[in-house]
Amino acid sequence: MSISTGHSIDYYFAPNSPWTYLGHARLAAMAQAVGASIRVLPIDLGGKVFPISGGLPLGKRAPQRQAYRLVELERFAAHLQLPMVIKPKYFPVAADDAARLIIGVELKDSAAAAMRLTSAVLSAVWVQERNIADEAVLVALLAECGLPAQRLEYAHSQAVAERFEANTEEAIAAGVFGAPSYCVGGELFWGQDRLDFVERKLRN
Repeated sequence: MSISTGHSIDYYFAPNSPWTYLGHARLAAMAQAVGASIRVLPIDLGGKVFPISGGLPLGKRAPQRQAYRLVELERFAAHLQLPMVIKPKYFPVAADDAARLIIGVELKDSAAAAMRLTSAVLSAVWVQERNIADEAVLVALLAECGLPAQRLEYAHSQAVAERFEANTEEAIAAGVFGAPSYCVGGELFWGQDRLDFVERKLRN
């Protein structure tokens, strides 16, 4: 199958999502392998997407669903050979500040820098058990990614707030209802376990 270059992947995610963590590195590697670009699009999943799409915060889901989620996380982490704390100390955790910081880095630096910071944020939650709602942690993550601490101040700007809102509205218009979701050529793929189908689309 030939590789079609020039594709763009719309990457909708919440930076506290375990499923986003499980797929993030594979998405980045896949895009690099096929020469695709990634639009880094953090969204307000719990505050705006869930209420209109029927999604529920973790604590409001049926006990059976909550229990099975833990089983699936453990299965996928083992299958993908990724380190993961299934029940980290700081989860559930507010993710809006981290989302805005990623957007700020994308606007001021590059999509590649935003992807690198996203990886650090996801690992902070799901491997290192750090609190991404704590600004001191976000400043530390910026430093670890070689990014300036001033990005945190910019993350509170009107420009970033407007982009966060626009990302979320774009996700809703695209039919997104969970994270991560990937859109290629107008076709939506929900969940890190659909990345094989994303790759097939990219290679068409």
